[in-house]
Amino acid sequence: MNSNKMKPAVLGGIVIGLGIIIAIVAAVTSGGGAKGGKTADTTTVLEKSVDKVKLTKNYAPKGTISFDATDEKAELPDIDSNYPVVVEPNGKELVVEIFSSPEKAGKGTDGWMTEMAEEFNASDITVSGKSAGIRLRSISSGAQIDYITAGVNVPAAISPSAYMWCDMLESQGVDVEMIADRTVGNVAGVLVDQNTYSSLEEKYGTVDISAVVSATVDGTLTTGYTNPFVSTTGLNFLASMLNDFDSSDPLGSNAVEGFKKFQDNVPFVAYNTLQMRTAAENGTFNAMMMEYQSYTQDVTLTSSYKFIPFGIRHDNPLAAVGDVSADEKTVLKMFADLCKSEKAEKLADEYGFNRMDDYKGGLENISGNTWTQMQKLWKKNKNVSKPIAAVFVLDTSGSMMGEPLNSLKASLNNSIKYINSSNYVGVVSYSSGVNVELEIGLFDINQQSYFVGAVDSLTASGNTATYSAVSQAALMLREFMEKEPNVTPMIFLLSDGQSNVGSRLGDVDDALADTGIPVYTIGYNADLEELKSISDINEAATINADTDDVIYQLKNLFNANL
Repeated sequence: MNSNKMKPAVLGGIVIGLGIIIAIVAAVTSGGGAKGGKTADTTTVLEKSVDKVKLTKNYAPKGTISFDATDEKAELPDIDSNYPVVVEPNGKELVVEIFSSPEKAGKGTDGWMTEMAEEFNASDITVSGKSAGIRLRSISSGAQIDYITAGVNVPAAISPSAYMWCDMLESQGVDVEMIADRTVGNVAGVLVDQNTYSSLEEKYGTVDISAVVSATVDGTLTTGYTNPFVSTTGLNFLASMLNDFDSSDPLGSNAVEGFKKFQDNVPFVAYNTLQMRTAAENGTFNAMMMEYQSYTQDVTLTSSYKFIPFGIRHDNPLAAVGDVSADEKTVLKMFADLCKSEKAEKLADEYGFNRMDDYKGGLENISGNTWTQMQKLWKKNKNVSKPIAAVFVLDTSGSMMGEPLNSLKASLNNSIKYINSSNYVGVVSYSSGVNVELEIGLFDINQQSYFVGAVDSLTASGNTATYSAVSQAALMLREFMEKEPNVTPMIFLLSDGQSNVGSRLGDVDDALADTGIPVYTIGYNADLEELKSISDINEAATINADTDDVIYQLKNLFNANL
């Protein structure tokens, strides 16, 4: 679900911080940087940065792992704070709530359903003698499923971007009744720059999803896509890819082996559309995923990229869920009728919807639980050939005292269950100085216990040596890659963004750029602009980690990247 506004990531918070953050710069070579060249100078700069403060290696003791630390309900943040109601039917007696995907429940050209709900509420509609209205909540399709299946917030209806999410609900035992197969039309597609498109056309004859997949596997195309746990476009692309490898069994061994080869040539899976688009603008990707409506609203995209449709259509169905009364269903059907009116169709066309209606979609062989199984397949196999080597850099300065550090601990301890054991993990903490809590090692049960011990032992005090700590993490990763070159390095910095001792950003930015190591930043009550400056160096993402949604965001981040 992509917005033409390319809004900065709400992205979750710290939980996404580790685990949402979907992905990584694979352009790092074995001895040093993706930017190529100054290995010795880079090491010297990083070492000098660390030398500005006291470096210690007081390794943490083992901790006790609890894989049931937080249940699914407790992981979910407060829905009103994180996924706001965009239309409230004030004064109505019969209120029917709809969860809608954000590309149509926002503002401006992203506000088609917002305007439909406002018009419905202004129409003085009554059902069984009661005034009726629509409450519209903007929430990503994947998050809709999380809240409903956990039983935390169950609306009367959902309008995800595509029907696969309705199938997933049904496969998990939730009653789903389709009110309208389509409220407004849209299509997912691959955007390919015009020169690349011409090359693909010359090689494959027809430029379609099969050509994109084949060219990526061959290493002649670099493709970016978004997290299939939360993004309809990402999940649709994953299904299209697996189906291309083996349409008779998209979960079988042939599809899995094909997927692994594809992933070997993907620099990273983007945490969100903004990160993916930034990478494309910087030349990291030749191709990226987007919905057609968003594509049409950006003259830069339409003039520079060709759009190649794939997968099922994104026709934004409307479905009742759970125990919905007859009156509520009547309201939903009346709202669906409004969405099909001439005025609604005209507005949809103006906002870029209802285009490409000649594209009929595909993936008819995929339904129900298969979508969920594809997500699990992706999580298990996305980093098999080239595992992640990650260092978590944890701010323990005095400004993190209290709730920020407590939330950091709780969310990290809960979220380790979302890190694949085939990856490598280390931990650095910092305040006035820098301490190595845990050297980089395979994230088996032993390493996990030391990770928990490192997190549990953290206390807050002192100043903030952020850039010296990040430099130490980069040095650890470069040294580790001399022994294990076939990994993808990344740093996760959890901080409030302040830095007042040791190095400054200007002291190390060029060296960090030379390493090619992305630094994903997760900010607690933070100076997000400062953190974004670090992440922007190598096309990583910045996450605003409000303390009430930290656990959920870290879960998403780990699912995406680790």
